[in-house]
Amino acid sequence: MVRTPPTLPGLNPDWSRHVTAPDAEGVDRVWHILDTAPGDGAPASGTMLCVHGNPTWSYLWRRFLSAAPPGWRVIAVDQLGMGYSEDPSGTLQSPRTLAQRVEDLSLLTDALGLSGPVVAVGHDWGGIIASGWALRHRDQLAGLVLANTSVHHDFASGLPRPLRPARAFAALTCVATPTFVHAATALSRPRLPRAIRDAFAAPYRLPDDRRFVGQFVADIPAEPTHPSRPALEEIADGLETLDVPVLLLRGPADPVFSEAHLRDLHRRLPQADVHRYEGASHLVTEDAPRSADDTWDWVAARVEATDADAPDEIGQRARTTEVAWSALLQRAADTPDDLAVAQVADGRQMTFAELEADIAAVAAGLASGGVLAGQRVALLVPPGIDLTVTLYACWRIGAIVVVADAGLGPRGMRRALRGAGIEHVIGIAKGLAAAALLGVPGRRILVNGPATVLGSLVAQPGRPGLVHAAETLDDVRRRGADAPTPPVPAPDAEAAVLFTSGATGPAKGVVYRSEQVGAQAAHIKGIYNLTPDDAFVAAFAPFALYGPAMGVASVVPDMDVTSPSTLTAKGLADAVRVAGATTVFASPSSLRNVVSTAHDLDDEARAHLARVRVAMSAGAPIPVSLLHKVQAVLPNADLHTPYGMTECLAVSDINLAELERAGTGNGVCVGHPLAGVEVTIAPLPLDPADPDGEPTTTAGVTGEIIVRAAHVKDRYDQLWATQHASARDGDSHRTGDVGHLDDEGRLWVEGRRQHVLHTASGPLTPVALELAVQALPGVRDAAVVGVGPEGTQAVVIIVIVDDQQSSPKRSRRSVLADDALTFIVREAASAVTSEPIASVLTTSAFPVDVRHQSKVDRARLALWAARVLSGGKVGTP
Repeated sequence: MVRTPPTLPGLNPDWSRHVTAPDAEGVDRVWHILDTAPGDGAPASGTMLCVHGNPTWSYLWRRFLSAAPPGWRVIAVDQLGMGYSEDPSGTLQSPRTLAQRVEDLSLLTDALGLSGPVVAVGHDWGGIIASGWALRHRDQLAGLVLANTSVHHDFASGLPRPLRPARAFAALTCVATPTFVHAATALSRPRLPRAIRDAFAAPYRLPDDRRFVGQFVADIPAEPTHPSRPALEEIADGLETLDVPVLLLRGPADPVFSEAHLRDLHRRLPQADVHRYEGASHLVTEDAPRSADDTWDWVAARVEATDADAPDEIGQRARTTEVAWSALLQRAADTPDDLAVAQVADGRQMTFAELEADIAAVAAGLASGGVLAGQRVALLVPPGIDLTVTLYACWRIGAIVVVADAGLGPRGMRRALRGAGIEHVIGIAKGLAAAALLGVPGRRILVNGPATVLGSLVAQPGRPGLVHAAETLDDVRRRGADAPTPPVPAPDAEAAVLFTSGATGPAKGVVYRSEQVGAQAAHIKGIYNLTPDDAFVAAFAPFALYGPAMGVASVVPDMDVTSPSTLTAKGLADAVRVAGATTVFASPSSLRNVVSTAHDLDDEARAHLARVRVAMSAGAPIPVSLLHKVQAVLPNADLHTPYGMTECLAVSDINLAELERAGTGNGVCVGHPLAGVEVTIAPLPLDPADPDGEPTTTAGVTGEIIVRAAHVKDRYDQLWATQHASARDGDSHRTGDVGHLDDEGRLWVEGRRQHVLHTASGPLTPVALELAVQALPGVRDAAVVGVGPEGTQAVVIIVIVDDQQSSPKRSRRSVLADDALTFIVREAASAVTSEPIASVLTTSAFPVDVRHQSKVDRARLALWAARVLSGGKVGTP
């Protein structure tokens, strides 16, 4: 009996049709398919062939059909026995095999008369079948898209946990009951609406409808003698020979297909683009609805575009023969006995000659020990000499370092490191133990470090432990002393994946090539006129990596670099003394604590701090009032607040004198764009649903800040769609910040794009309002958030007053500002905007990011404000 889908959300009934084609045994079977162009013949551009997995059906691909561009035909099949297609032969004891499934699909496309070009798309088990079809139809194949699937699994380790009960009790969980069918949609994050869950289950209401759901599970070739094992291995090997564009879509929260499966696919298909949808699970096309549009963008960019049309992803950057360690080599040759690196905590120091020799030995040892060019190495080592040596040693052999610091927190580090394709982990004992607990893969190399409770889990010579390290960094050094020098990688070799702070969303991996690292270092060196006579205090973790690349000595102060506010005035003075430092790089929270502990300084310490000629603070805006207090501690320093981000470390720069000359305005003045940096503004639309305006340099126009420079990141890691959107502007970077240029060409930052309020009268940026309120007597800090739907948001100002005390018993009344405070806040706000202030709330602390301890989580504050104002539990933000 031929069955037809009922009316379902998002499913156009005009797509639904039935097609008769022979199956693998030559028996005519009736297939149900969704088809955007039935009977229209060969499309002008091509066909997208979509294959579902188990226990879904062609409904999975409805958005891909809806989003199809003109000239493209989309065919989404219901595999035989699945969805609304006819049941072929097979039983739980003798299920329909993978080879039969691939043949079934091939005979169907023959009946449909597909002639190419075809982009094959598959999810779950459908990804394997689509891959098998692709290998059989290379002459028609134009591209391959695989979503949360795999062609290889280590069956010796057992099936993925969710599949074990289904495989062991298939008759019960897959056929007799709808447990397995419902479980598929239950995995989704966020939870799918009931109507969508019901739509996926619609073809599988009765046990007879689910016979082939059970057969698909029974066909998983878990045993070496399983009849589908040869076909799976043939497909896995065959993918390594495909030379068409490939896109891998990934829902990282999938408990079935793991990061190991993705790594295996990427190894077999090194040309593949990858896009990870953070938070998405197994049904990635459901959990990330934009994946359909992203896939069509990929088709246009990778499949349809000619070589002449394809964007140069490195843009028009000037090529260079310099590498990240060129300046280090020069200093080691010119001034070998000069101090290169020091760390105050244990007194370790190295000259440039010693540093270069150690890097060379470790590089040779890593290479001879199996660390290969192009492999990714996670460095779980705190800033200091060991991190510097391992970092530059990895670069020396062409390995790609992955840096996700502890400031991301355990969850952020787990997500970042598990998804980065790590093959080796170098870390202190605490880092290796954390890597094991977080499930980070890779061969372990132990760096000696301070003893910790967590570090005691790592097995070391003479001491057992739960975590095994293959060798120590000292072992690597000794082996490298006699090992051959590895070949030097090209300047455009990938060098690093540096994760953003995650302060305004999931941390993103930013990919840099060796030449770009060198360009960033040269840029920083030029901004502050650093020479071989200088040395700098690296109290801000990112800058601890750049000393050798600039050929400038660096010292790490005695502080917890994962907690910037642990830097004291005395700690800073000690670091200056050790290295004879002339320059200080620190975060705003570090400098706040330096100011608050300055009373502990004696005359000798103050004398050391007086020799500092330049101090810079990056990571978040810093008030002029705080800079004045810092000036009292560093009396001879030229105080700078550069503007930049992980994707482009230095965009603009301004010092205290220029800040005072600029005065107050709409936002924070961050100075003129630096030499070689081009800044444009994409105007914000009145309606947040509308696109931005064309980028401009017109003064006074507020919009997203776009940066173009030679030292801009190469790309985002495994975020193809995000990078593609950025690449439309060439080698520029959309910063996610909003601001404007003034009449003198200075850049003013008005906040983050996601923190813009969308009121009934248009967009309102928060920073100017916050600065006005922060200037009020008795107000320590202020944040502006929007409450309500976009387009009609109300303005709420949240303040921390000087005598605000944290109390677990705070009531709604206690968080509502009193009349006097509300009055002066509204009066200050009226000087900045005509927008009415709906409410003024108070709290004792703002939620901030871990890395900088300065970036306020306004999204979290907005949720708290909405809860308080709607009568919910007060709690804390």
